[in-house]
Amino acid sequence: MALIPDILASHRAPRAVLRRRLIGADEVHALVTLILGCLMVWVAQWPIAARAAHLDPSIPLGGRLTGAGVAWMFLAPVLLYALAALSHVIARAFGGEGSYFSARLALFWALLAAAPLFLLNGLVAGFIGMQGNIGAQIVGLVAFVGFLRLWLMGLIEAESQPHE
Repeated sequence: MALIPDILASHRAPRAVLRRRLIGADEVHALVTLILGCLMVWVAQWPIAARAAHLDPSIPLGGRLTGAGVAWMFLAPVLLYALAALSHVIARAFGGEGSYFSARLALFWALLAAAPLFLLNGLVAGFIGMQGNIGAQIVGLVAFVGFLRLWLMGLIEAESQPHE
């Protein structure tokens, strides 16, 4: 399972990529996917934190990066596990046939596959700022919608048939 080609292919055919990644996947695979996704989103926050530290030096860059790191590497995984479970329960109510694991992998893979969009958003927001800048806000919206698209398409695939 090559990571970079799968990330690129996810933007063209998210269901097919997730279907392929579900074959033989286990909880370790899902956890590594989650950790890589959270790490990439945390890295995407660095330019934003650098800009904020430059504009308001009362909180140094190290403090901002540490706070974002704790949020993305310790808090976000717990919340994402809960969100994946909730999405599976909701999908079950609408006739979904997947498992909690497949719902988790759909969410975690969407986070990792959307990482290039989050990195672009971080660069744009870090260089030109978000407040009052419609261009940066559009890039942020595109990143968020891209993540949602990948997640929902993956969740549809994950819940479309029983998985181990």
